Parts: sequence; C-alpha cells; structure tokens
Amino acid sequence: MKCPFCAELDNKVIDSRLSKDGNVIRRRRECIGCSRRFTTYEQIEDIPVVIIKKDGRREVFSRDKVRTGIQKACEKRNISMNVIEDFLDELERDLRETGEKEIDAHVVGEKIMAKLHEIDAVAYVRFASVYREFKDVNDFVSELKKLLTK
Repeated sequence: MKCPFCAELDNKVIDSRLSKDGNVIRRRRECIGCSRRFTTYEQIEDIPVVIIKKDGRREVFSRDKVRTGIQKACEKRNISMNVIEDFLDELERDLRETGEKEIDAHVVGEKIMAKLHEIDAVAYVRFASVYREFKDVNDFVSELKKLLTK
C-alpha cells in the first residue's frame, strides 16, 4: 500500500477493526518512510451475478427486483418481511456459491418457485402465474391440480 503522503511502499498496520456489519476491515497504517499515519479499508470484491433472460439479454441480478416480485406474490398473505429477507439472503448466497458469473433466469425462477411452494401455496401460484406466463384459466387450473396432487 503506497503512502498517500510520501508514496513509500513500506508501511505497517498498527490497528485493525471490523465494521459494524462485519463486511469491511478498517486498517490504521503507519508509513515506515515518513512515520505519518493513514487509514485503509478492505472488503471482499463483489463480483456481480449476471442473469441471462429468456430473450438472451443479460442483466445484473437485482435483489430489489426479486423482492418486488416475491412481495407481490405474498401480498395479503401472512408472511413476514423477515421470512422474505431470509429467503432473499439464501437465494443470493446460493447464486454466488455456484461460482458461475452468468446464470439462466429459469434457474433463478425455479429456485424462487420451490421456496414459495414451501412457504405458502397461494404465493407460489401467484408467482407461477406470472413467471410461467399463464395464457388462460386452463394453465392456472393445471398448476393448481399439480399443487393439489403433491
């Protein structure tokens, strides 16, 4: 780390502290050359996950966009925001743990539907109707039959 005062590369860390959320390390450093102190911050490089849409477009994964879709599906259901946020944390972690930089949208959609199926059947069907682009009532009834036979 180059000293901001004298450009010396040699320095020592005299104090390290975690941020409140634990995602950043604050390091107090002292330059060996000029003895002045400065602060640096270290954090994990956030490599964005790119979603490959049905039409081939690529879009950076948006937690907010997924949250909005799940909230609409869960509207007027007895599902707390904590449950939704925990699910979003789990989904994001799963996507990053694949190690893939690009993931097909259908993989994300199926993960969401599987989790909503566990949480609430009505929310699941609501989400499925939009995600699977139900064309008419028969598509809706077909999905309900599948749900009832499980």
